[in-house]
Amino acid sequence: MTEIVCTVPHKKIGVAVIRNQQGKILIDRRRSQGDMAGLWEFPGGKVEPAETVQECIAREIKEELGIEIAVGDRLMTITHRYPNFDVTLFVHDCEHLSGEPQPIECEEIHWVSVTEMKQYPFPEANQQIIAMLEKIKN
Repeated sequence: MTEIVCTVPHKKIGVAVIRNQQGKILIDRRRSQGDMAGLWEFPGGKVEPAETVQECIAREIKEELGIEIAVGDRLMTITHRYPNFDVTLFVHDCEHLSGEPQPIECEEIHWVSVTEMKQYPFPEANQQIIAMLEKIKN
């Protein structure tokens, strides 16, 4: 008897909750092509081999938004299954240090309050981050 093992890709993603001095959080809108096109997200990206989550987050934010951040404590870890892949999000609290955010690898960016996030469509896994931020805010 042959055992069939179906595996889906598993992505490990470093996610930044970047706050500015006014307490707003930076979100970006994904490009109009590809997975979850046009949805809003917290910036970040795939953890590369031999890279820590903190290194990944700092690198991705510099590459995608052109800014320097301080990567702080991990807020939460989320594992979520989408139809075509599994994802683990390593969500860190981050502080904006310098530079003006630019939409280098995304369609657009916004600084928003936690209460404003409900106005933006996010991927399913990000809903847990928003719920956690709402609890912290209250």
